[in-house]
Amino acid sequence: MQGHEAPERSVTRLTDPKALRAYAHPVRMRLIALLRTRGPLTATQAARLTGESSGTCSFHLRQLAKYGLVEEADGGTGRERPWRATTLYTSIEDDVSDPAAAAAGALVRSVITDRYFERVSRWLERRGAVSEAWREASVFGDRFLYLTADELARLGSSIEALIDAYAEREARPEARPADARLISMMLFAFPEEEAP
Repeated sequence: MQGHEAPERSVTRLTDPKALRAYAHPVRMRLIALLRTRGPLTATQAARLTGESSGTCSFHLRQLAKYGLVEEADGGTGRERPWRATTLYTSIEDDVSDPAAAAAGALVRSVITDRYFERVSRWLERRGAVSEAWREASVFGDRFLYLTADELARLGSSIEALIDAYAEREARPEARPADARLISMMLFAFPEEEAP
């Protein structure tokens, strides 16, 4: 959640409209996600995981490096050089008073939202193939609440505090229980349009 940061979390804050637009590319977002969840990868390994060519992955990794989102890891050369994410999270901090920054921030959020819904659709397609325990543990639904802006902010902070209890497992694989799986948790909370 934007604005909340646990001590275990490392965050890249994107404010520059050029950096925001560079990050908004779907392939780049997939690469960042892979590097954050699987650790260092070469362009060749990333290509196998994304379905893109190694040249495409190499190009996008270099673009991400320009904005401090990835860096070269030790070992290898050329396309066999491993890359790693510089932080676990990216915070989009556009300046709404700057039209270029606001537009770039809106673009990033739009691409992120599209990716979220693609992932939800993939989960729904494969839901029947996972164990009953995982099907029952998954969360799917929505709620309507009547809150003030302060209450919504407190609710978001409370949810983040619950999630932060597991944050150590992101950076330290050895802290993960043997049966732990990577979970995708998406959270949206926003004011509805006023009724006409």
